Amino acid sequence: MRQFLQQYRFSLILLGAVAIGGACGVYFGEDATIVRPFGDLFLNFMFMMIVPLVFFSISSAIATMNGMKRLGKIMGTMFAVFFVTAAIAGVLALFGSSLVPPLSETETASLQGELSSYTPEEANEEFNLLEELVQTVTVPDFADLFSRSNMLQLIVLSVFVGLATTAIGEQGKPFAQFLRSGQAVMMKIISYIMYYAPIGLGCYFAAIIGELGSQLLGGYLRVLLLYIGITVVYFFGFFTLYAYVASGKFGIKTFWKHAVAPSTTALATCSSAASIPVNLQAAKRMGVPKDIAETVIPLGANTHKDGSVIGGVLKIVFLFTLFGKEMASPTAVLSILAVAFLVGAVMGAIPGGGLVGEMLILSIFGFPPEALPLIAVISTIIDAPATLLNSCGNTVCSMLTARFVEGRQWLSTQRS
Repeated sequence: MRQFLQQYRFSLILLGAVAIGGACGVYFGEDATIVRPFGDLFLNFMFMMIVPLVFFSISSAIATMNGMKRLGKIMGTMFAVFFVTAAIAGVLALFGSSLVPPLSETETASLQGELSSYTPEEANEEFNLLEELVQTVTVPDFADLFSRSNMLQLIVLSVFVGLATTAIGEQGKPFAQFLRSGQAVMMKIISYIMYYAPIGLGCYFAAIIGELGSQLLGGYLRVLLLYIGITVVYFFGFFTLYAYVASGKFGIKTFWKHAVAPSTTALATCSSAASIPVNLQAAKRMGVPKDIAETVIPLGANTHKDGSVIGGVLKIVFLFTLFGKEMASPTAVLSILAVAFLVGAVMGAIPGGGLVGEMLILSIFGFPPEALPLIAVISTIIDAPATLLNSCGNTVCSMLTARFVEGRQWLSTQRS
């Protein structure tokens, strides 16, 4: 019990603060809005840090990838597997949310006017990826990159900086060290801000519930139940399918024989990074070659998060429904999946990327900053099952990578 409380302490504190804030909002009604400045303070701190955090985190991660060049085939196969499984997870989440809409019983018309000047007319404008391609990856002036409204453009620059630093070899090492130091400094600042998170989010949630009433609470319950249902289907159904693709019935037996330890560790620690040693051990016991296991598992902990992709879809659908934004068109569906993949899979490479990813959702789709706490609550309530899918997904993906790198008989060869 003590270990459980230690591992989940911050999540429990954050969830408790949000619950207390919500209760205060229900009890005091509109009078609870008096504490909103304390919530605004937290949001402003986070938005203030997002630009340097994203730049230093992504560029420094890419600038330190020199040692993986010899693993080109493994890396290419691994990222293909990561992309396909993440896409499947996103489609499953979108299908599930169409069957069980998170806000199906919530009156959203009154909520839209309360949150912001973001109007239904603006919300119904179709999000056309082709027409917006240039604007979403570039800006006309370097100074524009220092705005959180241009996050995708900043990510593109960060990737180029990291690649250029790596490409110039020895000359780039001092700059790579600067990037690493900058990332460490930014994360230390974020850790200071997060001490204030329970107060900030609690106060903001109290103000939101005070303004909107308790209408959203039922929506959160439906999101949690929907996520748990999707987790059960994906964990037992699709992980079994992936193990079968990796090595037939023997692959299924091998995976589930060794999946208990990684699963338990993921639920107990609520951390993909903390689960890396157990996942490595399990993958090697499954017969995954050492070089594949030691490439897929650590990188997957940062860049492959199927559970977070599913969560990203539910967050976007939650906001689309809340603000009356059209979801039926093929363009809207593709944009939801693309952004959920970016938020869940790519942003997972950034420490503390959860809030960064949520702010990216707001920036891309034009939702108001006031919506951040609303989806931050979703991250908190789905944390444990999301980690389960994120972590164990890497183990079964190591089997898939071995299948396509080593051939159809890889498992029997390893066992012989």
